[in-house]
Amino acid sequence: MPDALLIYNPAAGRISVKPFIKGVVRVLTSNGWQVQVAETLNGRHTTQLANQAARDSFHAAFAIGGDGTVGQVASGLIGSQTALGVLPAGTANVWARELGLPAFTWTHLNSLRKNSRVLATSPIHEVDVGLCNGQPFLMWTGIGLDAMSVHKLEPRKRFYKYLSVPHFAAATIYNASVWHGMNLDVWADDIKVEGHYLLAVASNIRHYLGGMAMISPQAQIDDGCMELWLFSGSNLADAFRHFFGMTSGRHLNSVHTRCIKYKRLRIESEIPFSIQMDGEPMLGGRLAEISMLPRGLRVLLPPIACQYLCNSPLYNLENSQPARPEIPFFGIQAFS
Repeated sequence: MPDALLIYNPAAGRISVKPFIKGVVRVLTSNGWQVQVAETLNGRHTTQLANQAARDSFHAAFAIGGDGTVGQVASGLIGSQTALGVLPAGTANVWARELGLPAFTWTHLNSLRKNSRVLATSPIHEVDVGLCNGQPFLMWTGIGLDAMSVHKLEPRKRFYKYLSVPHFAAATIYNASVWHGMNLDVWADDIKVEGHYLLAVASNIRHYLGGMAMISPQAQIDDGCMELWLFSGSNLADAFRHFFGMTSGRHLNSVHTRCIKYKRLRIESEIPFSIQMDGEPMLGGRLAEISMLPRGLRVLLPPIACQYLCNSPLYNLENSQPARPEIPFFGIQAFS
């Protein structure tokens, strides 16, 4: 019987998930899981819980919360045999959207149980994980304009999560009106690029802008490489052009953007820049060193997400037979 640790964030999203936890436990138990439940106190505690689940050889750690909670749980599982299961209940839920999992909202109060039922029998895959200055990320690292907005808004109280889109838009418009970009020196593997940019995004997934845009339509989360997107400009008009370009897909062929595939990345600037990772504010600076751990995290993936992968699953929990030898566990510095 597979065992799981259910880690939930009581402050995540627009609705408290606490009253719905028993329903999730019932679904997993009825599908053959043995479940323990833990409530998070903060981000560091979330990572510690996941890390303990990995050290205790749990089959899976289910994260109930938003992208921040998912990233914190993933941070504690990297390199271990314990798989991440995502039950989205946050504000944006971009990682869950990438996997095709509907989020827990007022209009989808039963989504936690439905997603639990799907993941209870889903195959385990290994996906790529990024590292920025030693900190892990699943989706993207953003430098510049988007990071400035994230730093201004996060963390948010639950009331402001009802206004998440206009709140973020207002912060971004203000920042773009008073900030004029940055000169960057970029080394992507053997390629060097210099230029003046409003935004640089190192992306591992297809979605961006809270899930509203497809920044990398062909991205695969287990292909061993990521994409760097550079958006040139110096004013509010340039910021609007890039926003509408991304939401319409025109950025893919724009002369004002550049996309570089990479495995190792170094970004330098003469002035300090802000950094966000998976929508969470991180310590900025003048240097960002970004690398990746190919297939460094095990994840329970619903069947609909498998079309965006290039590798076969390790195994199904129904038969618990691994497809190849286990990978060793190694420590990764946790999200702060």
